Amino acid sequence: MQELKEKLKNVIFELYGIDFEPEITPAPANIDADFSSNVPLKLAKEVHKNPMEIARGLVETTLFSSRFDSKSIVLVTPPGFINFKISDEYLANKIKERVNDFQVKIDEFSGKTVICEFSDPNPFKVLHVGHLYTSIVGDAISRLFETAGAKVIRANFGGDVGLHVAKTMYALKKRPFETLDIEGIAKCYVEGTAAYEDDETAKTEITKLNKEIYKINSEDIHEGEIAKLYWKGRELSYEYFKDFYARIGVKFDKFYPESTVAGLGLETVLRELKNGVYEKSDGAVIFDGEKYGLHTRVFVNKEGVPTYEAKDVGLIFKKYDDYHFDKSVVITGNEQLEYMKVVLKSVEQYAPELVEKTSHLTHGLVKLPGNVKMSSRKGNFLKAVDVLEMVRSELLNEYESSDEKVMLGAVKYAFLKYKMGGDIVFDPSESVKMTGCSGPYLLYSAVRAKKILGSVNIPTVADFNGDFSEPERNLMKKMLEYDDVLVEAVKEMAPHKLAMYLYALSQEFSRFYENCPVVGSERESERAQIVKVYLNTMIHGLKILNIDIPEEM
Repeated sequence: MQELKEKLKNVIFELYGIDFEPEITPAPANIDADFSSNVPLKLAKEVHKNPMEIARGLVETTLFSSRFDSKSIVLVTPPGFINFKISDEYLANKIKERVNDFQVKIDEFSGKTVICEFSDPNPFKVLHVGHLYTSIVGDAISRLFETAGAKVIRANFGGDVGLHVAKTMYALKKRPFETLDIEGIAKCYVEGTAAYEDDETAKTEITKLNKEIYKINSEDIHEGEIAKLYWKGRELSYEYFKDFYARIGVKFDKFYPESTVAGLGLETVLRELKNGVYEKSDGAVIFDGEKYGLHTRVFVNKEGVPTYEAKDVGLIFKKYDDYHFDKSVVITGNEQLEYMKVVLKSVEQYAPELVEKTSHLTHGLVKLPGNVKMSSRKGNFLKAVDVLEMVRSELLNEYESSDEKVMLGAVKYAFLKYKMGGDIVFDPSESVKMTGCSGPYLLYSAVRAKKILGSVNIPTVADFNGDFSEPERNLMKKMLEYDDVLVEAVKEMAPHKLAMYLYALSQEFSRFYENCPVVGSERESERAQIVKVYLNTMIHGLKILNIDIPEEM
């Protein structure tokens, strides 16, 4: 479709001198064509001509025919549609190009540096299902940028200092040091949060602990009960994060603990306070977002401690100092949307170029069937590791198998098939089905293609002799959409577009498999080549989604 669009765009420009973006869509089922465009209807007002006259003029020009496959058919239908029926020869030539040299050429970000920040768990807490979701989606978006030629830095930002740490430490210091583990630390956060909210004495002590922890971190103090607990808890947290990320196949290039950017953020905010960007209010430093239709937030509290807002300011500058990025992508939950608008609006006042390079993407909550709301503060949240074990259990019940690749593929695809933004209802039993829009369905389709290719000899020189049946044509056409889908997915930072395309492609392969025998058929050579391109497309697309194909299913 992209090729047709470019040809049509060039003809429109040379005939009418208009830089116009035509739309090309699959043709309706009642028309004997593959693609259709309503561009004559769109152009009618601009060039003051009848749509049918415009359509015939575009089709009849030698300029158009010389830029299009000569055996393909171009038809005009009322009230002003141009319909394209692609020739078998055109399809064969395109497939032959990819049989022995499968390459996808997208260079939109070639030579550019993109930093993607996602997952962002806080030490002293357990990873929950939201962290799992953003880790999977963030990695897929990173891989899309890499496919488009970018050098991608995967960054992870987390609060190793702050009130949540003080709440945890309040309860943690009552526990034996020798029994310290990540599960115990997470329980202490819930206990400390409850104490902070319900007990004024505890709240005062936790506030005091918060300042002490900042000092322990900034001055690298390791002596004393609180210091030893702090550093041990921090170490256990990062080891736990590293192990879990390794399990799901996500690797980060840079971890930014909040403590490493808090100083820069404080310094920046205080500097810009003098320049009038921020202002004093009741002893704190704020940004008056109401001037810009936003809300007002505190960047430095009354005790002189930088808040999350100031730390995010420091992070923006630290990331740029480290990598001089061309684009920065920050992925968070929807609840951070208005917060980040204020932070970025404040930075825009003195570093607009960095804000212009920054995209903030948000996602909803991940819920189980039944719409149960979960909260880490109350301790009733779904842990990331529990999600994996739930899916593993479903695989065992359904297929008496718990292959790690299939389990991870089921989880990842269940998240990636949804458009970012809204809440997601994650159903473990549905995620492992072989008959629906699921990871195992895609993986089984790819394994089936592997088995076919293991039973045939594919010629060194690609060749096609006969006319293609409808299932063959449909599969080939769908495969040729792959580059267009990737371009769109990169442009919109939308891995769900690739995920849903791969599902549609697998469905076409299933119809091909049912109607077009390969092994031992008269058309074995031609069909095997189609299967090879299909498998290579699936391998390439699933790799971007970070889903590995198993050997057997």
